[in-house]
Amino acid sequence: MTPPPPGCASLGAQRARVPGPLARSRLPLRLLLLLRLLWTAAATQGHPKNGPRISTVWKGRAGQDWVDFGLAEPHTVLFHEPGSSSVWVGGRGKVYLFDFPEGKNASVRTVSIGSTKGSCLDKRDCENYITLLERQGEGLLICGTNARRPSCWSLVNGTVESLGERRGYAPFSPDENSLVLFDGDEVYSTIRKQEYNGKIPRFRRIQGEIELYTSDTVMQNPQFIKATIVHQDQAYDDKIYYFFREDNPDKNPEAPLNVSRVAQLCRGDQGGESSLSVSKWNTFLKAMLVCSDVASNKNFNRLQDVFLLPDPNGQWRDTRVYGVFSNPWNYSAVCVYLLGDIDKVFRTSSLKGYHTSLPNPRPGKCLPDRQPIPTETFQVADSHPEVAQRVEPMGPSKTPLFHSKYHYQKVVVHRMQASRGETFHVLYLTTDRGTIHKVVESEERERSLVFNIMEIQPFHHPATIQAMSLDTERRKLYVSSQWEVSQVPLDLCEVYGGGCHGCLMARDPYCGWDQGRCVSIYSSQGPVLQSINPEEPHTECPNPKPDKAPLQKVSLARNSRYYLSCPMESRHATYSWRHEENVEQSCEPGHQSPNCILFIENLTARQYGHYRCEAQEGSYFREAQHWELLPEDGATAEHLLGRARALATSLWLGVLPTLALGPLVH
Repeated sequence: MTPPPPGCASLGAQRARVPGPLARSRLPLRLLLLLRLLWTAAATQGHPKNGPRISTVWKGRAGQDWVDFGLAEPHTVLFHEPGSSSVWVGGRGKVYLFDFPEGKNASVRTVSIGSTKGSCLDKRDCENYITLLERQGEGLLICGTNARRPSCWSLVNGTVESLGERRGYAPFSPDENSLVLFDGDEVYSTIRKQEYNGKIPRFRRIQGEIELYTSDTVMQNPQFIKATIVHQDQAYDDKIYYFFREDNPDKNPEAPLNVSRVAQLCRGDQGGESSLSVSKWNTFLKAMLVCSDVASNKNFNRLQDVFLLPDPNGQWRDTRVYGVFSNPWNYSAVCVYLLGDIDKVFRTSSLKGYHTSLPNPRPGKCLPDRQPIPTETFQVADSHPEVAQRVEPMGPSKTPLFHSKYHYQKVVVHRMQASRGETFHVLYLTTDRGTIHKVVESEERERSLVFNIMEIQPFHHPATIQAMSLDTERRKLYVSSQWEVSQVPLDLCEVYGGGCHGCLMARDPYCGWDQGRCVSIYSSQGPVLQSINPEEPHTECPNPKPDKAPLQKVSLARNSRYYLSCPMESRHATYSWRHEENVEQSCEPGHQSPNCILFIENLTARQYGHYRCEAQEGSYFREAQHWELLPEDGATAEHLLGRARALATSLWLGVLPTLALGPLVH
């Protein structure tokens, strides 16, 4: 329970004296009206129940879970190998090595990799922004902008060796959209090789048997998101899939500006037979990714991030593709696809706008024995690169896993088993506010049940999240901003209050109730109490009802003004202030203020007595606070004015942006 307001008893029956007429005269009517206005605005704004249930700041263990850069790093790239305690971060002219040993203080050391260009016109262009870190043999491959002369270095046992200019491995500027994919000795890249020409973005094979690139007409201003290699049943059929968004060719004013795509290429593509096709990918096809909720008529067209979750049984067709999408209002949705469905669309669909019979072999087909693609097949695919059939989300309803008013930017997914062996998928989504949402997906028969567990503030200095990496072996998230790197455990069980009921109501598959505490399933010696009931998890607790709140008492003068504040720990609950048998104030889920506040403008004889703050969340009911207001006369109440002013300031700062945006939205 949070501390009571100044001048009020913390626990039990001890009383605080707050006398009367002076308190009333010192609390101006204008200030009271302002407080009421701000409270009303806070009560009418907020997020629906698909927002996080609770919010927490991850403070970490002192010296062990976060490290500062020392100076701001406007552009960072993060590299982490699962199971390792080390995190490499590329910054401006240097590479940081952070080490987070279990149970010990974290450490950082740096390796300087400055620009090798002697002179440059713009000071910013003189910098060497590291944009790529990749394991290469026993060392680390490091590539950066190098004063607009992209270059690479090798770091082995603390020694840096220059590899010279490497076009395609790093962009000319850190702001450029870039994607590099490694597969054995082959390297694929979306980075342009020439600074002042060749500005049309392409997907290239820059290292391998034959250097290939996509035709200039098959993508319209693409922004590349993710690329992956999928090893299929036959080696010659291995595919490269890459996900991107591009300008919508439909220029109808009502059409969305962007469309989201997945493209396929045959990994064994050797180019074509003619002079026009010999250096180009001959197996390129693209398909639209659909992420729409027909029931609410909401469409999400702008792909933000993609995470691939391999099938635990090694079946490539059952690999899940989690896509984060947004719309023009920056609302978000998560849609989930199967690689097998994507593969089927490319294998069976007709081509958009092509109305005659397809040539043999059909466009996009991978040929065995390194055969070149016939010229006719290439020409048809090059002029009609999009398949007619669209890729829809998995499941019978073909709808998003969920959608939200939050603006999500990055996603990683952990497949885990709870205490009783049930499998859950836990999504970690970064927001544009520099926080992380932890969302659990559980499957029940043919439908997925989704619950937003919590919002995590991962940094000591709130900032935009630049990079995030999931380590399923150490069960950690590694997150970087321009100021610091933070290590966040997946099992944040200590943040759940409220005893057994509060622990199970969190619905966190990493946590359970054991020996009077909410503990991690990984730290417990045996099975812990976890609920598999998504609607009423608290009913699994040994005690049918949670403990009542301790009584707190305060003495107040007749005709004085006062307020009672109840922390809203769960954003999914309705909090009500009840006086005797009457509900005096109710705060619904999504209430913008962190507290449910009851104002008492003029304390009369009828308004003395017991006040209870009650939280109702589905069938879960608990008493959050219990106050008794007692009559008293004769001392000063100066502190009330200070409390009211402080409350007005905090509410005003919290609600002002919402009030300002309201007229614009309408």
